[in-house]
Amino acid sequence: MNDIKKFSFNVNHTDNHARIGEIKTHRGNIKTPAFMPVGTQATIKGAFIDDVINTGSEIILSNTYHLMIRPGLDRIKNIGGLHEFMNCKIPILTDSGGYQVMSLSKLNKIDREKGAIFQSHIDGETFILSPEESIRIQKGLNSDIVMVMDECPRKNINYNEIKVSMELSTYWAKRSKDAFGFNPHKGLFGIVQGGLFDDLRSQSLINLMNIDFDGYAIGGLAVGETQNEMFKVLDGLKNILPKDKPRYLMGVGKPSDILGSVKRGIDMFDCVLPTRSGRTGLAFTWNGQVQIRNSKHKKDNEPLDKNVSIFNLNKYSKNYLNHLFNTNEMLASMILTLNNLNFYQELMREIRKNIRNGTFNEFHDKYIKIL
Repeated sequence: MNDIKKFSFNVNHTDNHARIGEIKTHRGNIKTPAFMPVGTQATIKGAFIDDVINTGSEIILSNTYHLMIRPGLDRIKNIGGLHEFMNCKIPILTDSGGYQVMSLSKLNKIDREKGAIFQSHIDGETFILSPEESIRIQKGLNSDIVMVMDECPRKNINYNEIKVSMELSTYWAKRSKDAFGFNPHKGLFGIVQGGLFDDLRSQSLINLMNIDFDGYAIGGLAVGETQNEMFKVLDGLKNILPKDKPRYLMGVGKPSDILGSVKRGIDMFDCVLPTRSGRTGLAFTWNGQVQIRNSKHKKDNEPLDKNVSIFNLNKYSKNYLNHLFNTNEMLASMILTLNNLNFYQELMREIRKNIRNGTFNEFHDKYIKIL
């Protein structure tokens, strides 16, 4: 075990608050700022994992709650872990299930000591996801970055309710750290909560720093607030977040969200948007979004984006893609999913290049409205 590379993070270059860094894991290194495609059910919907890797993706995300429900931890452990189960050779971050406390709130109740008590959205079976159980499952999945169990509240302007929720997340974070124990080869990230209240966000972060984690995520955003409200939260944290630890903005987001968040010091992102949009006919390009189902594309024999550089996707015209979507052919979703994942990784490469060149502010200002 001693010859396995330890989990570590280094900042290599900065341009104001924007940072270039590298997370090192024994399964590979991750250049930051990084975007993680979402593989909730141990798959990136509509794409082969090798194609995802070929876009430049260096880490993906999977979800503890959904894998606990189906197929169950035992089936994954029996083959050696999540990487073996889904034939994935790059690092995997597993969310703790805390987001489902919000997204499946009608199917669960919260108990401070027991955790989140879920009625399965599949068959109604009862599951109790405590901080200790979430960590146990993530250890069994053998992911490379593990998230603490938290309560992710919806957008809420009730200060006292958000304060109680933040304090519960802090309590669960400490229990998660105790359950995780010591493992220098994996990263354990705390999750900052506190809604839109700067003082609660700061207190949450200070609480987590006192516990001490390998990275710090900002949760409870992308839950209904405006982009400006999200940026305001990040502005309140950017000078407090530890400079030597990775910073992860959970569930974000649109390309413009990423640009604005990198400007405020964020290193890691995940979102279902590129894959979900690909399945519904929305393509991301350097010239903006393309709704490929629109009738105006029926006579457009140009590719989605002449600048695309992976898999020669330029051989598919908008005319052809419009036909595929309007006849419900599954190839349509696969092509647009791959296009969008590739665009997001090209965006991250350009972000890193411009930070390195000291031109990130100009790059940000050029694309923040277009994308």
